[in-house]
Amino acid sequence: MNSWLLSFEEIDKTQITIVGGKGANLGELSRIEGIQVPEGFCLTTEAYRRIVENNEEFISLVEELSLLKAEDREKVSEISGKIRNLIEGIIIPQDIDEEIMVYLKRLGEKNAYAVRSSATAEDLPLASFAGQQDTYLNIIGKDAILRHVSKCWASLFTDRAVIYRLQNHFDHRKVYLSVVIQKMVFPQASGVMFTADPVTANRRITSIDASFGLGEALVSGLVNADIYKIKEGVIIDKKISSKKLAIYGLEQGGTEKREIDICRQNTPTLTEGQILQLEQMGRKIEKHFGRPQDIEWCINEDKIYIVQSRPITTLFPVPEVNNDKNHVFFSFGHRQMMTEAMSPLSITFFQVLFKLMTDSPMYEAGGRIYVDVSNEMRSPFMRKSFVKGLSAIDVLMQKAFYNVIKREDFMKHLAKSKKPMVGGKVIARWLLKTIECYRKNDPAIVEGFMARNRAALMDLEQQAQMISGKELFDFIDQSMVQLKDIIFDTYGVVFAGAYATNWLNKHIEKWLGEKNAADTLAQSVANNVTSEMGLELLDVSDVVRKYPDVMSYLENPSNESLFEDLANLEGGLEVSEAIRGYLKKYGMRCSAEIDISRTRWHEKPTILAPLILGNIKVYPPNEHIAKFEQGLKEAKQKEQDIIDRLQQLPGGSWKVKRTKKAISVLRNYAGYREFNKYVLVWYEWIVKQVLMKEAEALVRRGRLEETEDIYYLRFEELKQVIETNEIDYQMIKNRKEDYEIFKKLTPPRVITSDGEVISGEYDTSNVPEGALAGVPVSAGIIEGRARVILRLEDAQIEEGDILVTTFTDPSWTPVFVSIKGLVTEVGGMMTHGAVVAREYGLPAVVSVENATTLIKDGQKIRVNGSEGYVEILSEEEH
Repeated sequence: MNSWLLSFEEIDKTQITIVGGKGANLGELSRIEGIQVPEGFCLTTEAYRRIVENNEEFISLVEELSLLKAEDREKVSEISGKIRNLIEGIIIPQDIDEEIMVYLKRLGEKNAYAVRSSATAEDLPLASFAGQQDTYLNIIGKDAILRHVSKCWASLFTDRAVIYRLQNHFDHRKVYLSVVIQKMVFPQASGVMFTADPVTANRRITSIDASFGLGEALVSGLVNADIYKIKEGVIIDKKISSKKLAIYGLEQGGTEKREIDICRQNTPTLTEGQILQLEQMGRKIEKHFGRPQDIEWCINEDKIYIVQSRPITTLFPVPEVNNDKNHVFFSFGHRQMMTEAMSPLSITFFQVLFKLMTDSPMYEAGGRIYVDVSNEMRSPFMRKSFVKGLSAIDVLMQKAFYNVIKREDFMKHLAKSKKPMVGGKVIARWLLKTIECYRKNDPAIVEGFMARNRAALMDLEQQAQMISGKELFDFIDQSMVQLKDIIFDTYGVVFAGAYATNWLNKHIEKWLGEKNAADTLAQSVANNVTSEMGLELLDVSDVVRKYPDVMSYLENPSNESLFEDLANLEGGLEVSEAIRGYLKKYGMRCSAEIDISRTRWHEKPTILAPLILGNIKVYPPNEHIAKFEQGLKEAKQKEQDIIDRLQQLPGGSWKVKRTKKAISVLRNYAGYREFNKYVLVWYEWIVKQVLMKEAEALVRRGRLEETEDIYYLRFEELKQVIETNEIDYQMIKNRKEDYEIFKKLTPPRVITSDGEVISGEYDTSNVPEGALAGVPVSAGIIEGRARVILRLEDAQIEEGDILVTTFTDPSWTPVFVSIKGLVTEVGGMMTHGAVVAREYGLPAVVSVENATTLIKDGQKIRVNGSEGYVEILSEEEH
């Protein structure tokens, strides 16, 4: 006979498909020594499956529901309501009814029970469905229990549960429901316990919320909880709230709200002994499940019961270290203007590449790269230099590190490594090259580097075409060393240009009271491969604009047959030649381009179509030359204005001489800063082509299902797969699931080995009320329509628009030629968006936290790129 029920003692974590997440966790909790769980049993998912699987009306309604989107709220509500009514009207089969009665007699049929839903997709390690189905308390008698079992089944189709599944791409037909039936505990006190601080994410701090009566008073927001913080057996903080209400069970069943005696309202819910006992139990439960937990508990007659435990899914994973020392990490993605999740291959390939450049340890967490700078933070000299330098990259990251420095106890126990991030000899070499380049101030140096490096990359590209199999990784090892030499040899030019920029901003402000003078002086500099990329797309647009049929086609082009389709249109061959010429120089670029797995323009040239059409809409022909000459004219005018004003000052001749030299260095060298990134991305494209060729071979041999599966192998694993022809496909499947979760996480700028997220904050004293604070990186004030764009492919820009996005990397440069201003959530003075915005003369503010959610698409905004804030002036325009 089929058993429809399992007692908690019969359940473990392997039975999620049978008893759901809540049921499986209760079974696991019951197995932990010293943890008291109220007795109970689970009605398995097989019982739910039995009542719905052959019901034609149910199957039809669920099929209809599966075709909807989360935005179809009214239709979702209508169909979900029909499904709930249908399920609640189905009579529970007699054999299930009888088996429930057997268990109730065993536990006491006159007892009160909690009836809780437990979905198969609920309380999973990396995806929480908490609160999506219903719970009923103090249910007495078999008939009432059966009625509430049906209600639990039906709650699988509440509006909120259905919309949640639609938003998270869970199939309604693959989610089943178990029902937990558990003896009620009528507690003196209850609450929740987090084994990682929910505010700071510190894994060493336990946080307990507590109040009188049943925990539903806390969950429903009826009362403010007492909050206790405990760290390693010591209560470090208490907040005792005024608790006016509590929820208690009624003798006849159900619950009611009651006022708490006025003399008890401000008394602590828990004694110190109970607080510390709860913390110990929490750590024991956390150890059992292997990750931080959100635990529901209650106390009756001084005995603590655990009624549920689930993983805390909102925590960002901690970079794993092999010792108990304190470590502090920064997000490499924030420094590279790429905060999105990366695939395992992308992360590990970049780790290998980065290790050649620096000895600082690089870790993986939440699909992102984190760099351990504990060693740099230990040394007062290195700490000062490192943190000061962050102002040019990300001011909020810099301020977060200043907050780390204030924690004396944390700083005392920082880990020490044998090697610094960059060795002293390397720094000395860079310093000497910087001085030499500044002194020579010769544009031929830049042009020589660019010519040699282009030739070297073209040579590598030719070599790569003849490489396959085991030789592939020897080629990559050797070419990486060559790449390091290419990049390291040119840092003197890069640093000389940066020094000139900083010198000008500092001294012109000191002498003339003018901020960020270098912004205008850097417009239309020579040899900036990134800004040239944006301007050269204007030339492509000029070719396209001559042919109306081509313009119409590019409104909705086919990536698979782009060039074939163009060949059949008037002017299509000329347009194809222009696009192919552009791709030859810039086709290796894409959004988030340090991620080797990202689709390059070579692979999907249709990404450029909306940018080309946007250029045609916003600008007249020959705008490339006009924009460059306008920027050059403004730079020369600014230089003359500064020189004229300096000559009027005491010591004017000396100041003019020094300033002219700095301006000349700036204009000769500043453009080259973008070339190293161009070289790196070109190199990644060369390697990607070889790796994808191997992936295609693995697909042909039946070892891979699709070429993109190699992205879920680590770099060293890919080498092994190519050598052995063996692959673990379950591992790839698991990593794909993890990647989907990681994509939804928000990476912190700075995180400690305790998992604590360290934040920075702005001084907003000079920011107008209601304005959004950020970092001023390109001077000027502009008003216009906000275009909130998260993907380059969605860039539909019109004249006067201001781009609002999370971050920009060089692939966004073609958009810059069409916008009037820039707002990003990430960045600093020397990051991509700032550099290009200055060259194009666009007012820009970066590091505006949550800009893409606080600013709505279509609103009129004002960007103050001189003072560093954004004002929202009106509601959305339509």
